[in-house]
Amino acid sequence: MIAVVQRVASASVDVAGIGVTGSIDTGLCVLLAVENGDTPEQARWTAGKIARLRIFSDDDGRFNHSISDVSGAVLLISQFTLAGDCSRGNRPSFVGAAPPSDARELYELVGRLLEEEHGLPVQTGRFQESMTVSLANHGPATIILRTPES
Repeated sequence: MIAVVQRVASASVDVAGIGVTGSIDTGLCVLLAVENGDTPEQARWTAGKIARLRIFSDDDGRFNHSISDVSGAVLLISQFTLAGDCSRGNRPSFVGAAPPSDARELYELVGRLLEEEHGLPVQTGRFQESMTVSLANHGPATIILRTPES
């Protein structure tokens, strides 16, 4: 599983033909890719890491606060293209991305875990839809998380 975690002042997602499906103020915009072989345990690890990640500044400007400490929210976006392999040629290969049925299940699990186990408000885009994500990256502060091999 790959997650690009961006600290934001605000973020929203607009789904083509539907409109805005998710919008947050202070918090984290998380782009999430599920890869072949990912497991529910890796989804749990990812949700926990996102919830505990200390990338919000304290009074001294140091990264000491988590999203809970700042009463923030999560905008969770499924993005299989993060699993693209560009090591050969110029067109990415997406063979490393999990099939949609598996990816949807684990993507939704990460969202539920963030809400139910970590008490975070979560907004989302729509799985397998064309989306426009808008955000004000605060800092900027962007972290790439990759789950350990299971």
